[in-house]
Amino acid sequence: MAISLASLAVTLNVCAGSCFRYSLTEPPFIASGYLRGKSHSCNTENYSDCCKDGEMYPQYQCSPPVTSSTPAQMMIVSFAINGDGGGPGACDGQYHNDTEMAVALSTGWFDGGSRCNRNIRISANGRSVLAKVVDECSSVDGCEAEQNYTPPCPNNVVNASPAVWDALGIPELQRGDYNVTWSDA
Repeated sequence: MAISLASLAVTLNVCAGSCFRYSLTEPPFIASGYLRGKSHSCNTENYSDCCKDGEMYPQYQCSPPVTSSTPAQMMIVSFAINGDGGGPGACDGQYHNDTEMAVALSTGWFDGGSRCNRNIRISANGRSVLAKVVDECSSVDGCEAEQNYTPPCPNNVVNASPAVWDALGIPELQRGDYNVTWSDA
């Protein structure tokens, strides 16, 4: 019986429960599970999507590989008290003002906290900025208070504070979801 390497990698990833790194030639869009949504009041200040009762949301243990120019989907999030980022940052247990250059990374990129309190370089709109990793944008958990009752994040997300968006010069009308690249600084 012949098994392709891609099938084997997917099988190992799902069965082992660990993050098997994706090939650079294969799209990393395979969900590792699904979470049933339950609705609740969520803060939609920065265009947040709220969980819906019974809807199934994909969960991801892994993220695409990090390179010197990793493509990502940047979303705007407030890490401040009562902001739409949910609870305090996973890295330091603190809230962060909207004027701080702060980000949260998808579960795979967060890598168990290995990037906590380190800077990453984000490039978009012809500019490049440094921002500190202060939180995880969970690609596994969601629809709870800690995640502001929003679904799990996709596996390719950089949640960024308003200060990051300002520094990149992204106009207000384009804020919410924006294609960027990033790397470890």
